[in-house]
Amino acid sequence: MVPEAPLERQEGGLAPNGEGWFVLNVRDARWLTGDFGSYTGFEGEPRFPQLGINLGVLEPGQPACYYHGEKNQEDFLVLSGECLLLIEGQERALKQWDFVHCPAWTEHVFVGAGNGPCAILAVGTRLADAVVYPASELAQRHGAGVEQTTRDPRQAYADLPPDLPTEYDENWLPGD
Repeated sequence: MVPEAPLERQEGGLAPNGEGWFVLNVRDARWLTGDFGSYTGFEGEPRFPQLGINLGVLEPGQPACYYHGEKNQEDFLVLSGECLLLIEGQERALKQWDFVHCPAWTEHVFVGAGNGPCAILAVGTRLADAVVYPASELAQRHGAGVEQTTRDPRQAYADLPPDLPTEYDENWLPGD
């Protein structure tokens, strides 16, 4: 039998402690916030070895990360609000329920748009760590691009402060 992983209170919410199955409501999960929005990955230690799943919330004009391509497939679903998708040098407006599929090495980033928060569900495999952050004028215009191409995430994000734990904000997601 697979054991249940206990949930432990951490700064910013609950996270599983150890391996095993668990149930965790997004409102109770551990959230972090920083220059690239607020998010939860539903993970504790150890991290999920094969699949990453994150729920991110962006304010208008706020990028989710730096424009990048990676060796792993990623998929995204806009749960609420509006955002811009910068993908392969193009800009696309997205709204609730738009789905984005990114095969390996697809260059992309999301930027919040509209009049309020945008929630995006992100799912990706964790089969390899290879990534590239290309210098992109389009991404730079949106505050979502590096100035010099790099394959080192530490170099890409070197000038940013670390994300900080935060409690879930009821304004982030549509409520019941």
